[in-house]
Amino acid sequence: MRIAVDAMGGDHGPRVCVPGAIEALSQHPTARLALFGEPSAIEPYLRDTDAALRARIEVRPTTQVVGMDEGVREAIRRKKDSSLRRAIDAVAAGEADACVSAGNTGAMMGMAHFVLGMIPGVERPAIVSPIPSDTGHTLMLDLGANRDATAAQLAQFAGMGSVIARDVHGIARPRVALLNMGAEDIKGNALVQEAHRRLQELPLNYVGFVEGDGIFSSDVDVVVTDGFTGNVALKAIEGLARLIASVIREEFSANPVRKLAALGAYPALNSLKTRLDPRRYNGASMAGLAGVVVKSHGSADEFAFANAVRIGMKEAENGLPARIRAELGAA
Repeated sequence: MRIAVDAMGGDHGPRVCVPGAIEALSQHPTARLALFGEPSAIEPYLRDTDAALRARIEVRPTTQVVGMDEGVREAIRRKKDSSLRRAIDAVAAGEADACVSAGNTGAMMGMAHFVLGMIPGVERPAIVSPIPSDTGHTLMLDLGANRDATAAQLAQFAGMGSVIARDVHGIARPRVALLNMGAEDIKGNALVQEAHRRLQELPLNYVGFVEGDGIFSSDVDVVVTDGFTGNVALKAIEGLARLIASVIREEFSANPVRKLAALGAYPALNSLKTRLDPRRYNGASMAGLAGVVVKSHGSADEFAFANAVRIGMKEAENGLPARIRAELGAA
C-alpha cells in the first residue's frame, strides 16, 4: 500500500506532516510513503528516522505550494506542480492508493474532483468525519463540500456513509439517520421530507430523523445532512468543546481549594480530555471521488495528522471507492 502525502500542506507544513506520516507508517508494516514537496524542507525531518522505515519512504520533489487561502480555479490552473496536485495525480496514475493533505480544503476538493472524477452513480462528493458520541463516534456527512444538496444527493450521501461505517469503522449494520429539526415524520422542509421518502426505499438500515442533540447519542451511527448545515453543526461542536475545556480549567484554578480538588479529579478529567480530544477524530474522507482522498485539519499536530494518514490507509486497504460503487450500483 502506497500513501501520497502533501508534505507542504496545512499551517505547519513538513514540521508536522512528515513526523505525523512517519508515525502512522511505523504502525503499518507493509505501507510505503511518498512525500511530495520541497526536498530541502522535508529532509531535515527524515534524518533521525529508523533505517528500515526510511527505506519505505520516498521524497517526490515539487516546485509549488497551494496557499491556504488560494482560489480553487487558480490552484487548478496554475499549481500543476504543487505538492497537493502531484499527490492527487499519483492516485490517478495508480502510483498511490490514497492521498492525505492538511492543505486548502476547497482547492483539495476541486483538484481531486478535476483529476480523479466521481464514482459512477454519485453526483457530488461529500466530506465525512467522525464526531464523538456516547459509545465512541458517529459519522457525519456532508461537512462542507456542498452548500446545497438535492434529495437524491442526500440519499447518495447516506449510502456512502453506510459503506464507510461498515467497511472502515467495522459497524456491521450501521444505523443511518437524517438530520432534521424534529424526530417526528411531519417535521422538516420539503427537501428533508423528500430525502426521507427516498431513504425509506433504500436497502439501508435507515432509522429516520435525528435532531441536533441526537448526533452524540448511541442511537445512530451515520448522520446525513447538506454541507451548509453540516459545517455549521461541526463548527458549533468544535466551539462547544473548546468552551467546556476553558470553563473546566477556569473553575478548577479559581482558588487553592479547587486546585486541590482538581488533583483528586485528575483521572476523570484526563479521561474526559482523551474522549473529547478532536485530534483523535482528525481525518475527513472525501467520499464519492474515484480515489481515496483524506483531508486533515489545517492546524493539526503530529498526533492528529498521523490519525488522518491511518484513515487513508484503512480506506485504501478496504478499497473504499470500489465498495461505494458496488453498494450504490446495487441500490
